[in-house]
Amino acid sequence: MTSHKPCALIPVYNHGHTVAAVAHGLRARGLPCLLVDDGSDPACAAVLDALAREPGMRLIRRRVNGGKGVAMLDGFRAAGELGYSHALQIDADGQHALQDVEQFLALSRAHPEAVIGGAPIYGQDAPRARLYGRWLTRVWVWINTLSLDIPDAMCGFRLYPLPPTLAVIERAPVGRRMDFDIGIIVRLHWRGTPMVWLPTRVVYPADGVSHFKGLRDNAMISMMHARLFFGMLWRAPWLLAQRALKAARGNPA
Repeated sequence: MTSHKPCALIPVYNHGHTVAAVAHGLRARGLPCLLVDDGSDPACAAVLDALAREPGMRLIRRRVNGGKGVAMLDGFRAAGELGYSHALQIDADGQHALQDVEQFLALSRAHPEAVIGGAPIYGQDAPRARLYGRWLTRVWVWINTLSLDIPDAMCGFRLYPLPPTLAVIERAPVGRRMDFDIGIIVRLHWRGTPMVWLPTRVVYPADGVSHFKGLRDNAMISMMHARLFFGMLWRAPWLLAQRALKAARGNPA
């Protein structure tokens, strides 16, 4: 990868009260923004239409809500077609720390082949049930990668190198909704994509809009873990060999 031309990729579903502040914060840090409207209501759609008229903003519109994963896949493909080398995924609800964007970009310039992943730091506002679920996912991801390389598989604040990411999404299912973040990071790890982790604060505003549906999304996440587990089984010899190679180089998994 010879050039470093990043953009921000923001999946949006009815975040009309927060998305403008997120997009403007990213533009102030020099990032062009791809906004993916995943079938939002008219009020949010109007906010996105106004943003799309501003310099450095581009809107991709899905007429029907398909889920976070589907919006991200459309955004990745559009970013690749527009010639970007990297895409910074960030939520539209304002829970991610915009002040850390510069660190993501600096790490990506230093490690252009790597995913720069957010390792979340939670405050007292984080829902307990969500934290317990993340711990369970963390254990499953360690099993499915046969490593401790991924400290958090669910944080939606990541900077992806587009060539390996596009290669993964065209060859394997990575999840259509809240299972997306898990599916894609595990499959990128299987592919041997380097990963660098940046601690970053995550907030849960009292008036924030969450589209996490407990029964449906937990079922989809469980199915993703199961699918990845069976995918891990036939990859296990190669994954263990890679782990041994890292250990021999003094970089144990």
